[in-house]
Amino acid sequence: MPTYVLYTQTLKLRNNYLALLLPLLFSVFNLLIMKSYISAIPDSLTDAARIDGCGEFRILFQVVLPLIKPALATVGLFIALSYWNDWYNAMLYIRDDTMYPLQYFLYQQVNSIEAYKKMISMNSVGGDVVSAMSLPTQTLKMALTIVVTGPIILAFPFVQKYFVQGITIGAVKG
Repeated sequence: MPTYVLYTQTLKLRNNYLALLLPLLFSVFNLLIMKSYISAIPDSLTDAARIDGCGEFRILFQVVLPLIKPALATVGLFIALSYWNDWYNAMLYIRDDTMYPLQYFLYQQVNSIEAYKKMISMNSVGGDVVSAMSLPTQTLKMALTIVVTGPIILAFPFVQKYFVQGITIGAVKG
C-alpha cells in the first residue's frame, strides 16, 4: 500500500513506464550483488589510479566499471527478466490500454478466455452456442508461452559472454 501511494500520489507515476522500472532498479538483491562484486575489487587498483593522478570519476569510469561488467550484465539480465515477466505492476499503475506490456495483455487474454469458457459452460443452451470444449485454452497458453520466451532467448546470447568472463576471472588464481 505505501508503494502504491508513493508512486501514484507523490511521484505521479500513473500511466508511466517508470512505475514499472522503479521497483526493479532498487531491488535489494541486485544491490547486494553489485556491492559484493565491487567490494571484491582490490583496493590496490584504485590506490594505484590515485597515485597516477586520477580523480574519483575517472577511477569509476576507467578502472571500476570495466572490472564490473559481468556484475552489470548479471543485474541487467535480472532486471530485464523481471520487467519482461511482470504483469502485476502494470495492473496496478497502467490504465491506458495502449501502454500495457505484453505480459499483462496476455494475462488479460487468458483470463477472458477462461471466464468466457465458464460462462458458456454455465449458460449452455444446446447447439446455438459454441461449446466450452472447443475453446483453445491450452493451445493458446502454449502459443503465448512460446511468444513470451522468444525475446529472452534472443537476448541471453549477448549477455552470456559476460557470465563466462565473470566465472573465469573468479576462478583464475595466479
